[in-house]
Amino acid sequence: MQKVITFGETMIRLSPPDNNRLEQTGSFDVHVGGSESNVAVAIKRLGLDTSFVTRLTDNPLGRMVRNKVREHGVDVSSIVWTEEDRVGTYYVEYGANPRPSAVIYDRKDSAISKIERGTVDWKEVFAGGTLFHTSGITPALSSSARRVTEEAMQKAKKQGLKVSVDLNYRSKLWSQEEARECMTGLMEFTDILVTSEEDTERVFGISGESYEEVAETLAERFDFEAVAITLRDNISMRRNDWTAIAYKDGNFFDDMTYELELVDRVGGGDSFTAGFLYGYLTGGPDKGIKYGNATSAIKQTNPGDLNWCTLEEVKNLAKGGGRVRISR
Repeated sequence: MQKVITFGETMIRLSPPDNNRLEQTGSFDVHVGGSESNVAVAIKRLGLDTSFVTRLTDNPLGRMVRNKVREHGVDVSSIVWTEEDRVGTYYVEYGANPRPSAVIYDRKDSAISKIERGTVDWKEVFAGGTLFHTSGITPALSSSARRVTEEAMQKAKKQGLKVSVDLNYRSKLWSQEEARECMTGLMEFTDILVTSEEDTERVFGISGESYEEVAETLAERFDFEAVAITLRDNISMRRNDWTAIAYKDGNFFDDMTYELELVDRVGGGDSFTAGFLYGYLTGGPDKGIKYGNATSAIKQTNPGDLNWCTLEEVKNLAKGGGRVRISR
């Protein structure tokens, strides 16, 4: 059995129900969400072992995060607990044309931002592992989180694991210049990059006449084993077209475009990463791109960050089995 280890921040997510605005709501729907835990949950539901590493405050909110991730079978035994600091929260206000959705973060001084090198026994965490995954969000949290991210990537490579990174640029966490300086250095330890055309240009200054050109340029500049680029077309607040491409060893891999009727797009990119990594590890880049797209498409039809998909659903959708009739 292959095993994927992920590292990053998971927060409490609060969303006003029924398209209420934050100022007017009297209640919130509560979920937990974070890029790397979303990936760990979806990969576990597809069938591979996963482990999630983070630092959490030992209080009811920290335990909620742990419990929701563990509920899906993810190994949470390597979580670092502290009596200090706090669990980050964020708010999602859903829009409707022409008002866009909005996200407000309340994560300053969160427990994961205070993590230090040497806190995690990476040798033990990576024992028996196949791949280590993190995102560009984690090193953006603080200088110490940046150092621990680099430490983890270095040690994963040393122990023979593949390393994947979702570029995941967040302008509310750092500038493009800060992201470029940090992430360029971390690419030295990266085998697989998942990104979007927009994030690629903002972080690395790379653009091209086609998505294929961007993927090939990334692979050549940083000597990646594989690159995947997600492609979203925002038709309206409730309708998106979604697909992706991948590049490996001079070959391009693409897939059908999904017409999405959105319920919740938050976490859709993480689910693509999960499906792509699952498919890549079990069948290569062609399977990766098909399973990545299908896993993401399913995620965006259910509320919350976490993906409640099954492997059979993903298989069926990836081979063109999507339908709108009731399944009886």
